[in-house]
Amino acid sequence: MNKLLLKKVIGDIEVTRDLTLLLVIGGLYALSFALSNTFVNVYLWKQSGEFVDIALYNLGSVVMQPLAFIVAGKIAKKIDRVIVLRAGVITLAAFFLTVLFLGDQANQYLLLLGALIGMGIGFYWLAFNVLTFEITEPETRDFFNGFLGLLTSFAGMIGPILAGFIITRMEKFTGYTVIFTISLSLFVAAVLTSFLLQRRSAEGQFYFKRILKERKKNSNWRQILRAHFFQGLREGTFVFVIVVWVYIATGSELAIGTYGLVASAVQFVTYYIVTRIIKPTFRKKLILFGGMILYSAIFIIVIGDLTFTKLIMYGVVVSIAYPMLLVPYVSLTFDVIGKGWKAAEMRVEYIVVRELFVNSGRIVSVLAFLATVTFFSEEKGIPILLLVLGAGHTLIYFFVRHVQFKKDEGGEGYSFARQKGGDGDSSGGTTV
Repeated sequence: MNKLLLKKVIGDIEVTRDLTLLLVIGGLYALSFALSNTFVNVYLWKQSGEFVDIALYNLGSVVMQPLAFIVAGKIAKKIDRVIVLRAGVITLAAFFLTVLFLGDQANQYLLLLGALIGMGIGFYWLAFNVLTFEITEPETRDFFNGFLGLLTSFAGMIGPILAGFIITRMEKFTGYTVIFTISLSLFVAAVLTSFLLQRRSAEGQFYFKRILKERKKNSNWRQILRAHFFQGLREGTFVFVIVVWVYIATGSELAIGTYGLVASAVQFVTYYIVTRIIKPTFRKKLILFGGMILYSAIFIIVIGDLTFTKLIMYGVVVSIAYPMLLVPYVSLTFDVIGKGWKAAEMRVEYIVVRELFVNSGRIVSVLAFLATVTFFSEEKGIPILLLVLGAGHTLIYFFVRHVQFKKDEGGEGYSFARQKGGDGDSSGGTTV
């Protein structure tokens, strides 16, 4: 009876043991980050009240992520993908353990904390993406990505509001301690679950430099990488500024949870609609339209007084725009990779190089933010900077419009699991 019910829900799909375990690990990761990652920035900001401190923490993360991807890529190609996944989850658990241990002294170790979480994210996502490709089959890949998206969206809706409620009901930093402890427990559960996965040893060389140079030979790959740099240009700063602004405008962690709930709910519905109506023929137009809406939304929060109502309006608009841009952008990105040189054999290298360009944009973004708050007043400097960096997603179109495929061009089309991104995103993962 249970098998018949399951078949009605998921269709005629054979769900393997490893596929189920990977979904469990992905769900635990999503819930842990949805609960606490957004609030780490606010936790650090409350200790000093300085935007510089938040920027330094995020700088440590975006600098370490590409380095972690490179190291993880080498290990994944030569040793075992499951070990890389386990190392990532253990590092993330160590991050929350370190935050709990440091307590109100955490703002004195900003770069260390940023590097620790950046390393964990890099190892986790490299391994998770590769395992997704290896564990799923073409007929189960859509189910896997769809179900993971459902888990992520659900976590994004309940995590921040639950965390905000707990934090506001407890004195001083006690609520943060509770939330970070829960996140630590979820990562420990993910580590234990990873021991049930079948070991996946590997042999082979890591051709990172070869795929990096491939952009000189492959015009599509070159344009996609340029687009990813400008994607990172917006993400680097927006991911923490919006959350801190919500707290500044309201003085309440519960308001951050409310913002996350509303944004995730709108994004969930929009992803559902876009996924079903999009056709390859108008991918690029949708990318342009989504990018223009994302940029227009910035004017809601930089003109006039900053209020919670305006921030919620902004959150709703960008949550509609992000799926419009990301769904076709992700598909186009992996079409380019799938039709690239030795795509199946070099899938690890392609992921690593892509992350290098995304995080290069993020690094430039955070450095620009640090320069702005150092040399100009925060009230005038940050809004102008957001208008400059916010153009990043709009500029994506001017690169992807040059991507062209020959009708008879071969290659393997595939997609990797991903967390849904956005401004103030709590996933802690790659946007694409």
